[in-house]
This record gives sequence, C-alpha cells and structure tokens, in this order.
Amino acid sequence: MSTIAVIDFETTGVSPEQGARATEVAIVLLEQGRVVDRFQSLMNAGVRIPSFITQLTGITNAMVAAAPPAEQVMGEASRFVGEAPMVAHNAAFDRKFWVAELDRAGLSAPQPYACTVLLSRRLIPQAPSHKLGSLISFLGLPPAGRAHRALADAEMAASLLAHLQQQLQERWQLQADHALLSSLQRCSKAAVPGWLAQQRERHAAV
Repeated sequence: MSTIAVIDFETTGVSPEQGARATEVAIVLLEQGRVVDRFQSLMNAGVRIPSFITQLTGITNAMVAAAPPAEQVMGEASRFVGEAPMVAHNAAFDRKFWVAELDRAGLSAPQPYACTVLLSRRLIPQAPSHKLGSLISFLGLPPAGRAHRALADAEMAASLLAHLQQQLQERWQLQADHALLSSLQRCSKAAVPGWLAQQRERHAAV
C-alpha cells in the first residue's frame, strides 16, 4: 500500500536563501486517499517573526520561543516521512524549506516531491483560482481550521489530493495509487500534461 506525505510549512519569509526560517511544520500521511496519521509542531529556529507574518499566521515570537529546536523537530519530521513521496500545494516553496531545514539538521532529503497546484491546473482548469482555499471552496471540500497554519493547510491539501486522486482513477480507469504515483512523482510543468496525453492515447486505443 503506497503512503504519501502531504506537507505544509509556516515560515518567516519566502526563501531560505534570503534567511527565512520555518516556524511550523505539519505532515499528513495518506493511504488510498485516506488520512492515516498526522505530525505537527512549532519550531524554534532562533529568529524573530516579522509582525506581518504574525498577523497572517497567528504564530507569535512567544509561541516559537517555547517550541522545540528546529533541528529536533526536523529530525522527528524526517523519521515520520521516511522514504514516502511528498506532496505540497505550491511544492516549490515547501520543498525549499524541507531541504534547507533538514540540511541545517545534518539530514538528507531524498524524497521525491510533487505539486498539487500543477496537477490541479491540468485536472481542474475551470477553477477560478488555484490557490488552496479557493480550490477547497470551489470543489465543496471541507475547510480545516485556520488558513495559514500548517496543520490546517496540510489537511486541506490532503483533501484536495484525495479528490485529484479520485479524478485520476475515474477519468483514466486506473488504480488510484498507481495513477497518483506514476504522475505525481514526476510532477513538473512538462511531465504532467505529457502523462495525461499518454493516458488519453492509451484509452483511446482500447
């Protein structure tokens, strides 16, 4: 049975290359489109949180000051994920922090990474927006707590992923795990439409 790790970070900025650090991480494990486990923790990276980030996320300097060190949290997160493929909404953002924070902890990041933004643009082109909250609302999926907190966003991304997984299964008559892993593990701007085109050709020939 294939396990997929859906991840979300809250951070002090947009790029670790510019000194931004993670303040919170959450991971939801999916098996066959169902949530089987969760991990969430604030983390203390030893940096101050800008006031506009606190206004956006609700995470304060006092909250992270009382949190475990970032290296400890990332070690726990890495063990929780193991070698499972990882998925995030806007994965380019989350993957940068996953790699950077693990590197600071002296750990590698070997997991393949994929993006529900890219896949949703191809499977749900009629959506007015491909932001996570907008897609959840458009598809009638249940919201999960406050937006811009890691666990709520990871839960919603997992719900979106399960929906996309079902679409892949119903549209291409493929077993859900196979459909998801064969496309998402190679997720890129070129790979996803190419994979979908292959499925169209394969089913047209049947």
